[in-house]
Amino acid sequence: MPHNAKMWLNRTMIATLRGEVSQIEDNALIIEVGGVGLRVFVPAPVRGRLKVGEAILLYTHLVVREDALTLYGFESQSDRELFNMLLSVDGIGPKVALSVLSTLTLDAVQRAVFTEEPDILSRVPGVGRKTSQKIILYLHDRLKPTDALARVAALSDKDSEVLAALTALGYSVIEAQTAIQALPKDAPDDVEERLRLALQNFTGK
Repeated sequence: MPHNAKMWLNRTMIATLRGEVSQIEDNALIIEVGGVGLRVFVPAPVRGRLKVGEAILLYTHLVVREDALTLYGFESQSDRELFNMLLSVDGIGPKVALSVLSTLTLDAVQRAVFTEEPDILSRVPGVGRKTSQKIILYLHDRLKPTDALARVAALSDKDSEVLAALTALGYSVIEAQTAIQALPKDAPDDVEERLRLALQNFTGK
């Protein structure tokens, strides 16, 4: 198939998919649409939240190769856009791009790119430090930070450590930033103590 035809197929075929989950596989869903079961590769968190028989809407990307048509699906357009951007990074194919979205949230990827922290991306299976640096370099001017992430750059070193600890515990960048901003002005400089006080915003204790 000519390269131009492949590009056309990628951009125009199967932009969204609505159907019922008929099977959940190790790395994909079988979505029944009009009596036809389509295999759609999705990030791990999506598979973990679904049950057989549930209806779902996915934003999809079709990868066209000489010997296969492979469909990838995402719960949001933002996730699909990130997947597409990752595919443009030298050395990253669909499997690694999907692994990024299976391991990290969009917030975490944005933070890694905006604050230039390759170690965050290196948590992804199949992504080493060199590849992490490639991702950061390529996405830095393409992946726009949220307002909350823009404020991360202004954090002191100690509060950057607190933010890293909070996001490692599963809180989003926005939640972590809000907790840090709520710290009392006379809070001690000790990172562990600031983390303890920040966590009180979530526990209420």
